[in-house]
Amino acid sequence: MANGKQHATAIIRTLREHGFQAYLCGGCVRDLLLAREPADYDVTTDATPEQVMRIFPETYAVGAQFGVVLVPIPGKHDESSVASASPKSHVVEVASFRSDLGHSDGRHPDEVRFGKDPREDVARRDFTINGMLMDPITGEALDFVGGQKDLAAHIVRTIGDPDLRFREDKLRMLRAVRFAARFDYEMEPFTFSALERLASQIHQVSRERVRDELTKMLTEGHARKAFLLLDESGLLDEILPEISAMKGVEQPPQYHPEGDVFVHTLLLLENLPQPCPLTLAWGALLHDVGKPPTFRVAPDRIRFDRHVEVGVKMAEEICQRLRFSNEDTEQILALVNHHMRFAHVTQMNESTLKKFLRLPKFEEHLTLHRLDCQSSHGDLSSYDFAREKLATIPPDKMRPTPLVTGHDLIAVGYTPGPRFKEILSAVEDGQLESRLQSKDQAMEFISKEFPLP
Repeated sequence: MANGKQHATAIIRTLREHGFQAYLCGGCVRDLLLAREPADYDVTTDATPEQVMRIFPETYAVGAQFGVVLVPIPGKHDESSVASASPKSHVVEVASFRSDLGHSDGRHPDEVRFGKDPREDVARRDFTINGMLMDPITGEALDFVGGQKDLAAHIVRTIGDPDLRFREDKLRMLRAVRFAARFDYEMEPFTFSALERLASQIHQVSRERVRDELTKMLTEGHARKAFLLLDESGLLDEILPEISAMKGVEQPPQYHPEGDVFVHTLLLLENLPQPCPLTLAWGALLHDVGKPPTFRVAPDRIRFDRHVEVGVKMAEEICQRLRFSNEDTEQILALVNHHMRFAHVTQMNESTLKKFLRLPKFEEHLTLHRLDCQSSHGDLSSYDFAREKLATIPPDKMRPTPLVTGHDLIAVGYTPGPRFKEILSAVEDGQLESRLQSKDQAMEFISKEFPLP
């Protein structure tokens, strides 16, 4: 995001020309010190929001009551998108030095006081590795909290008292886990102890915020470590008890030599592709969510009767609880619902196979199946078969133009109703299986199989 850095630097220059202090702050400083490309750039200054808005007329005061305004990057000005979604790739966040007073909702300060001392400002931030400032012109880092030392030691540590930091903003508990996982750092012992003590208070955070943090954990490349930390801290049992319930649920060793359902699921998470669609990541997490409540030991082996059906219902409840969009929910549920169908893919007739292969976002189904196999028995024969069929069946054979429409049925005397769908589906099956290749053949088939009363 080179233009973001250039724009942030230009903002800092302008603020300084007006007599204010201004620095880069937060995650971008951390990433620059780690020689990583920051996803976005934030600026902190002793100018008040009103002063910032006077200097930059295009500024959006979406968080001015907390000292935060957004300055759009030139050429990416879109008031509606900034005001509604605030895409960080299109703006630079400018925050005023401040101290926070009271956090009665466990998320936001009850009152903020703007100040002139950057030391006071960083003291109220979350973690030492996120609490450093930088002069982008000289490249000098200002570190009042020991962030550089913790970066070198690979440690996630709160700034000051961890209990106080987490009580101020309960979302920081999930962020601590996410940063420790993303960078493969250790959690400082007092920070982790506070996490364990306060885990039950995570419910003060909105479900949307919880969902977004979990999605980042699942898609940033270190999902296995993130979920192990969630489990060890007690957070997993609070926010996803259905996943916590997987621990210790045995599986038949001939199919799952890797271990229990939780171990299996973590192996899938560890091998998620990068970049990873959020629906695939959540599908991988939830694909076996129905196993714990359906576990039973039969005379021949361990069984999970109807675990897919039960799992779909459980996954739907989780998606609703975490406020997923309808579109994302539909795909996540489809992944859970169809993941076991690959076991029968070589026995499917042509129509069933083609309908299966043309499921929306089938590549996600295929990837989930590969991960599922690689994290258990290792047999990829069904995966290879499906992939070969997907590559060799022509598009017009996968989705043929309908031979018959509802208008054709009406024209010969059929009455519109539920039977239409049954008739048209049967004709499509005939097409997919190459039994019906013309409209005349289709109409003859209909008159024979679905005679008029």
